[in-house]
Amino acid sequence: MQTGTFQPAKSVIRVSPFEGYTSYAPYTCTQCAEGWCMTACPVGAIQINAAGAKDVLDDKCVGCKLCTIACPYGTMFFDTDTYKAYKCNLCGGAPACAEACPTQAITFEEGPTRDWLGDFAAQRTVHILAREIA
Repeated sequence: MQTGTFQPAKSVIRVSPFEGYTSYAPYTCTQCAEGWCMTACPVGAIQINAAGAKDVLDDKCVGCKLCTIACPYGTMFFDTDTYKAYKCNLCGGAPACAEACPTQAITFEEGPTRDWLGDFAAQRTVHILAREIA
């Protein structure tokens, strides 16, 4: 997620200390197959973008934070300035972190996007659309 400004506090790549701060490991959204954030969102504000990433739609997000609670990896964040959720969206398919990494420790490999929610997603979409029309 690019903001166009230097804001480390809003970075979607976080660093976790291990073993009494003797080693550190970066982590970010893995775009997991389960998509807990997406299924927890009561308004359907998280959808899969063209790059295959779960993407928060700012115009639909109501700021309830359910997605941040549902994510077992702690990679859904809440912006207190906009009152919206945010996460890694793979920069639309060209992740800036992978391009900027001088040691190529961060890489991006495209893989096939699959329909991992199947029937559940279809039912949920019908339910959400019915609410929007009403």
